[in-house]
Amino acid sequence: MANQQVKLSILDLAPVLEGGTPAESFRNTADLARHAENWNYHRYWLAEHHNMQGVASSATSVLIGHVAAQTRTIRVGSGGIMLPNHAPLIIAEQFGTLESLFPGRIDLGIGRAPGTDQPTARALRRHLLSGSSDFPEQLGELRAYLNPALDGAPPGVHAVPGEGLNIPIWLLGSSGFSARLAGQLGLPFAFASHFAPDHLLPALELYRHHFRPSPSLEQPYVMVGVNVIAAATEEEAAWLATSQEQQFLSIIRGERQKLKPPVNKIDPLWSDYEKAMIRGNMLRYAAIGSTATVRNKLLAIIDETKAEELIVTTQVYDHQARLHSFELLAETMNQFH
Repeated sequence: MANQQVKLSILDLAPVLEGGTPAESFRNTADLARHAENWNYHRYWLAEHHNMQGVASSATSVLIGHVAAQTRTIRVGSGGIMLPNHAPLIIAEQFGTLESLFPGRIDLGIGRAPGTDQPTARALRRHLLSGSSDFPEQLGELRAYLNPALDGAPPGVHAVPGEGLNIPIWLLGSSGFSARLAGQLGLPFAFASHFAPDHLLPALELYRHHFRPSPSLEQPYVMVGVNVIAAATEEEAAWLATSQEQQFLSIIRGERQKLKPPVNKIDPLWSDYEKAMIRGNMLRYAAIGSTATVRNKLLAIIDETKAEELIVTTQVYDHQARLHSFELLAETMNQFH
């Protein structure tokens, strides 16, 4: 039986629907966050992506402020901010502002990928001299702005607001690099198994092996990303899931489309190879089906990973069906809390 204290959280990509607009996505995001708070989800994270027609959360810090202002108690944060795209001082100031506005509710999840393609990364940074290779130095600078007792910030430069504020920093990753670094620094670690599951278990082993207690964390703390679509029946859930499958298909084809409505037959849309890549690999850590199916799959993932927390993403076209999936998930998993 899984750990009964496993927390349940939400990762929102602010999906832009085919035929819809980012403004509608932001209204849906705020609505989902308010419901999530009532359903006792632990935290609500938003992800930084760029140049993707179907993802509206590119200005992640702004959207975090919008969600935090629409809710009262749920933790809100980034899953994550892509540090190579930003000056560390800017992130310290932005999250210092958020923490000052919404004290005790803000998380800063950090990733080292660009969250986009190379031309867009160049447009974001103006050059590619900085990137994932100097990520530890960038992270050290960011942490020093928030905590002046740490080394790494330029002398005489201060994050106002930000300096001295207790903003939890998480490292996010899909490989062993961030896992090892999170362990060495004594930070919580979140793995992007909702789209890149290949190295999940080795990364968690690395993280736990290298973990050193820190002032912010005494024991390793793991969060695992999972795709979840819960519905009244297996058939309905599978049908709703074809929107997500079409989105993955567009990503591997380099098309970056908006989130499409579900289809009755998806096999004509993809090749056998693409189907195997998406269902057999990219969606390996997914729980799609009735509440019993979803519960059993999630309990198996918890047992396999020994995660302290699951962060769930649900790419469903119809907003009411998406809400219902999260409600069913909360009801079925709360039975074990």
